[in-house]
Amino acid sequence: MKLFGTDGIRGKVNSHPITPETVLKIGMAIGRTLYHKRARNMILIGKDTRLSGYMIESALTSGICSMGMNVTLVGPIPTPGVAYLTRTLRLDAGIVISASHNPFEDNGIKIFSGMGFKLPDEQEQEIERLVLDEELLQNRPEGSLIGKAFRLADATGRYIEYVKSTIPRTVDFEEFKIVVDCANGSTYKVTPTLLRELGAVIISINDKPNGTNINADCGALYLNKLSEAVKKTQAHLGIAHDGDGDRTIFCDENGNIIDGDLIMAIWARDLKNDGLLKNNTVVSTVMSNLGFEHYLNSCGITLLRSQVGDRYVVEQMLKSDCAFGGEQSGHIISLNHNTTGDGPITALQILNIMKKTNKTLSELVSGITLYPQILKNIPVKCKKDINQCPDIINAMTLAQERLKDKGRILVRPSGTEMKIRVMVEGQDEALVAEITEDICQAVQRSME
Repeated sequence: MKLFGTDGIRGKVNSHPITPETVLKIGMAIGRTLYHKRARNMILIGKDTRLSGYMIESALTSGICSMGMNVTLVGPIPTPGVAYLTRTLRLDAGIVISASHNPFEDNGIKIFSGMGFKLPDEQEQEIERLVLDEELLQNRPEGSLIGKAFRLADATGRYIEYVKSTIPRTVDFEEFKIVVDCANGSTYKVTPTLLRELGAVIISINDKPNGTNINADCGALYLNKLSEAVKKTQAHLGIAHDGDGDRTIFCDENGNIIDGDLIMAIWARDLKNDGLLKNNTVVSTVMSNLGFEHYLNSCGITLLRSQVGDRYVVEQMLKSDCAFGGEQSGHIISLNHNTTGDGPITALQILNIMKKTNKTLSELVSGITLYPQILKNIPVKCKKDINQCPDIINAMTLAQERLKDKGRILVRPSGTEMKIRVMVEGQDEALVAEITEDICQAVQRSME
């Protein structure tokens, strides 16, 4: 059994491993792994707006407290808010109950260290080992040694004030009309409140979570409504988050989508111009567009690539001694501000760049040319090793011969869903579409 994927533990609620029984054991394993006598022994738990969050929160809290650790509950709050509060309150760990961009039927558990970074593989493996070990149920604390649970009432307000502090105090956004799509998720209070307090006129959509509408045809993965709302209201831009608020995608005043590659290009260029881009280097993943890489190079910026997943971006950033990176999907990480992707901070930083340059979003991206890129997600019943599928390997080899050195192909299993992800990119859009279809058919045949 492998519990941890690329973004914590995730699955369908009331199916393994997201059952009350297993989550209780996960909580116990976390408590056992992180317990030490010298510290406060305090773990912070936040969640998004899924119906199942109540069930998982209770099971996790029980398991952690049974091992002598204490818990601070903060309720619905964006994932970056948990990372920030864990670090600034000097707690032992932070946990987010969320399945990010997945539908409400799914949920998950992400764990941050006391420094605000996702747990290293070694600690995740130890938690997995303990969940399966009957020894976990033995030698538990008794009497006054069991843990307590507390509630932190002003967690959202603390996080909002921190996000505001990442731009100069003299800056306001009074001239902006902004559409904000909160995906009925954990930013439903944070981003609209934040921007209103900075003077912007806000048109807030998908900000009424009911437990089952998170990510439902809205947010960072479904941008049509945001684009339409921007054009209809003649707003200056649109901002969309995913369910747990660690992603941001924009659309410009014309309704055109501004993805993570374009966001990183705008932000990195601004940092370099101000002499603030550490080592003049950006880290992104193998998914980022070649056009984005070529644009950075033309600005004197080096791009380093990691495997897919924001934790791997952070690992590469730390390894390479640089402070800025992210993913095409909208996870943008500025280690000068937070230790994980932070949707509200990304929104504020781009608005601040628009303000100081007196440029629209469309003007800011006008010199950046991305190559045609198609990404397909193929649902499968089982995820076989792609290297053991001759049909897929043959299709990829033939495709790369056709693209030559003017394109890229990437086929990989999703780390969070039962899907195979196919990405094809090149200068010839028609050829890219044809090759994508050929590889998708090979994947479907091989994964039957």
